Formats: sequence, structure tokens, C-alpha cells
Amino acid sequence: MKKTIVAISTPLGKGAISIVRLSGENAIEIAQKFFMPIGKQKIEHRKMVLGWFDLGEAKEKCMMVYFKSPNSFTGEDVVEFQIHGGTTLTRLIQAKLIEGGARLAENGEFSKRAFENGKISLAEAESIVDEINSESEAELKASLKVASGELFKEIKSIQQDLTTLLAQIEVTMDYPEEDENEVVREDVFNKMTEIKKRLNDILSLSKQKALIKKGINVAIIGKTNVGKSSLLNAIIGENKAIVTDIEGTTRDVVDASIDYNGVRFNFYDTAGIRESQDEVEKIGIEKSKKTAQTADITLLVLDGSENIKEEDERTKKLIKQPYIIVVNKTDKKRVLEKQQNEIEVSAKNKTNIEKLKKEIFEKTIKEEINFNGLATTNERQIEALNEAFNQVEEFFKEKDESLEILSLLIKKVWQSLGKITGETENEDIISLIFSKFCVGK
Repeated sequence: MKKTIVAISTPLGKGAISIVRLSGENAIEIAQKFFMPIGKQKIEHRKMVLGWFDLGEAKEKCMMVYFKSPNSFTGEDVVEFQIHGGTTLTRLIQAKLIEGGARLAENGEFSKRAFENGKISLAEAESIVDEINSESEAELKASLKVASGELFKEIKSIQQDLTTLLAQIEVTMDYPEEDENEVVREDVFNKMTEIKKRLNDILSLSKQKALIKKGINVAIIGKTNVGKSSLLNAIIGENKAIVTDIEGTTRDVVDASIDYNGVRFNFYDTAGIRESQDEVEKIGIEKSKKTAQTADITLLVLDGSENIKEEDERTKKLIKQPYIIVVNKTDKKRVLEKQQNEIEVSAKNKTNIEKLKKEIFEKTIKEEINFNGLATTNERQIEALNEAFNQVEEFFKEKDESLEILSLLIKKVWQSLGKITGETENEDIISLIFSKFCVGK
């Protein structure tokens, strides 16, 4: 029998309410050692009850709700107390419940018990963490889609189809007839072609959404004093980077993020690229070069009030990915000749900043994001999908092999997908996944 666990399920601090949660066979028994309903109320499944929590020398007026097994988040008996927010009070109630026979829950133990009791899949459990840690609307929508269980259902459906194929092959091997063998082989390859497409659809969209999860990295580069820091401040709407007329003010990479059309964009203001004898500035310039070469898109900033310089040309040669030439200082008379793929802006007056954001979005997000498609942004799950897809491709390379060999390859696909559903992942990996949760989750 697993011991009843307890934890604080809301952030500690001053607030309207705090929640303390119990889960386990003795949850209601422990709760009733301290909680007394007011009046003639009875403690019933899924019914919120007002009462007093006995703290010894004092009592706390609070709400209690009881979820009877198996109809709870964990699949066990669960009791939750809604109390007045406050660190001291919340910890005192948790301590009393431990005194009554519960033990403090480990990180993610409530969710782990839900997984072990078949209430959620491993994919759904991981999506809870991704949901909590989402930093953009697109990332949140991707996590919610997995949390709804739709991806799990699709993976299970593919596994079921693989199981059917394995059974079909097994019967054919037990009763071999040449004509029947060829019919089964053809049917197996047709079904595997369909499975390959289903996996490819999930994987392609997952990779797109994974890019959204980490955010689109945008490098702002250019020679000194072209207005890179002013441009960063104009884009994010705050004075993040220091702006002066002194050359070489920015000596390190300054980063900031914004959410645009539901996607997170990470902007990196870099040190002005030029020849310098200053050791500190030289380090910053090297960092700028690396940032320019690894970003998803680069903004090459030029000063529109002067002709293009040799330093500008050298900086342009560093760009290895899609880029936009940002002609800054349109608040002054333009001298610079027309550039290919340019956008005129005034970072000082915030002119055309929204147009620039739109252009960055369109150059990096090549197609409309399909929020309704089945996908995951979880790296471990994408790795498992990649593994399964590669094994399907291996299956097609071995098309002339015996049905026995093909059966082994199909089993490998099933096992890789089991890493997402939790059916083939080992206990150490499962424990590591749940250790990333907070204590009360």
C-alpha cells in the first residue's frame, strides 16, 4: 500500500487562497482528524464543504473537497483544502497533515501516481510541464493539444494498427501458403505506407512547433553607431539596451524577447563589428559574429544618412541565413543608395517598426501554423517519433526480407512509440520526467 502524500499545490506567498492536497488510501481519514464541517453538512464525493481546520491552539475556517477513488486526478482518494493564502498558515496545515500520518510528496508525485493508475498518459503528463512553462501563445496551444489526449489517442491507434499487422504476419507464418504470403506482404506494406504518412505528418508539425517553443532567434548586427541598440529598444518597447553617441557602447550581446502573432521572437543586440584594439570590445565583436552565424534570421542595420562603408560590406559577408537590411535613421536625409531586401525605419521615432516585425514573421514562419494539427513540442517525444519514423524507413529498405524479419522491424516501431505512451520507457526515465514537476503537481 502506498502511503498517503501531501503537498502545497499553489505558490507560497500572500494571496486570496492556498491549496493543500492529500492523495492516498488514508486521505479522508487523515483529513477528518483535523477538519470538522460546519452545521449539518456531510463530506461527500465532489462536494465542497465549509468547516474548521483544527490547528491546536486555533482554528482556520476553510473549504474542503473530497474526490473518491478512482474518480480523481491521481486515481486515489484525494482531499483538497482551500485556505486563506499565506506562507505560515499554509505550511502549518501541511505540517498538521504530516503529523496526522501523511508524508511530504516528492516532485511530481501526484502526476506520477495519476500516470501509474492510468489516469493520464506519459505524453499528457509531460504536456502539463510544457503548459506551465509556456512563454508564448503558440507554445501554450501546442501543449494544450497534447494535454487533451488527442496525440496519445493517435499514437495508440498507430500502435494498434502495428499490433494487427504483427498478428497477421504471425498467422501467415504459422500456416504458410505462397499465394497467401504474397497477399499478406502486399497488405503489410500498404498499411506501413499509411503509418509512415501519419508519423511524418505528426513529426513535421512537431518540428515546426518545436521551433516556436524555443523561439525564433533574431540577430541585430551592423557596424558601430548605426542604431542597433535603439532598434532593439523600439522593437521590444522598452529601454533594454544602453544608447549613447559613443562608439562601441554595446560590448556584449544584449537579448530580449517579444510575443508576436503568438510566436516568441528572441532578439540579440550585438556589439558593433569593426577593427578594435580594445580587448573587451574584441571579445564582444567575436560574440557578435557567432550570434550572426547561428541566428534564424539576421537584421543588418545600415545608417541611411551615410554611404555604405567597407565595414558594412564585411559585416554583410558574415550572414549565413535569411536576412533583412534595415535602413535606419529615416528621420535624417537619406544618402545611402537603395538596397535589395530593405526596410526603412527610424528607431528614434519608431517609424515602420510594426512593418519590420511583420516582415521578420513572414520570413521565418513560412506557412500558417496549424494549431489544430497533432504535434508535440517536447524534445523527448520528438526524439521517439524520429526514432519510430527512421525505423519505418528501415522497414521499407528491407522489403525483400522474410516476414519474420519484417515482424521484428515492426515491433521496433511499436516500442519506439511506446516511449511516448509510457509502455516501453524504463522506470528511471519516467522518474526523471516527473522530477521536473513542482512538489504539489
